[in-house]
Amino acid sequence: MYNEIEVKFADIIIDDIRAKLTQLGAQCEQPMRLMKRVAIHTPEMIQNEAYIRIRDEGHRTTVTYKQFNGTDVDSAYEYETTVGDFDTAVNIFRAGGLPYDAYQESRRENWKLGDTEIMIDEWPWLRPYIEIEGKSEVELKDCAETLGFDWADAIFGGVANLYVHQYPHIGDAGIEAVNHGWDHFCFDDPAPEMLKS
Repeated sequence: MYNEIEVKFADIIIDDIRAKLTQLGAQCEQPMRLMKRVAIHTPEMIQNEAYIRIRDEGHRTTVTYKQFNGTDVDSAYEYETTVGDFDTAVNIFRAGGLPYDAYQESRRENWKLGDTEIMIDEWPWLRPYIEIEGKSEVELKDCAETLGFDWADAIFGGVANLYVHQYPHIGDAGIEAVNHGWDHFCFDDPAPEMLKS
């Protein structure tokens, strides 16, 4: 598997980040667009903090096996490949006995600053955040500092950790709900009751 070295920072103001990236000479590689994905979990995958994702990224469709071996900067591992069609890929996995258990929408904008990838992300019921991906922790720290982020505010792991950051009252039960309980994340849907408590 390939090791992903990535960090997230929550509660950003998108226009401010775009202005800073433009000022630094970063290039917008993919404008903000809707992405849809399905997630597949088997009992074995859940035990290993893993899942299969089929994602329509607007300009391509990917199939990914992703696994988290903790919540550190370098704890994400994945296999990923592109496929020709989102619906066909979903149907192949379903026909093979692996139907999806969650449908999710998000919005993403991709930037490149040197060799570092920067993604501006929006998810339902969540304030916008930024994800920085690079080749080393040092590279991520340098980029974060350049963009004005404090490394003490870094968030690692999957998107569930951002929901817990914004809604601390949901705790570990919230991580379980985001990862395995909520089967529908759409921008037009009302927020789950758990987030309102």
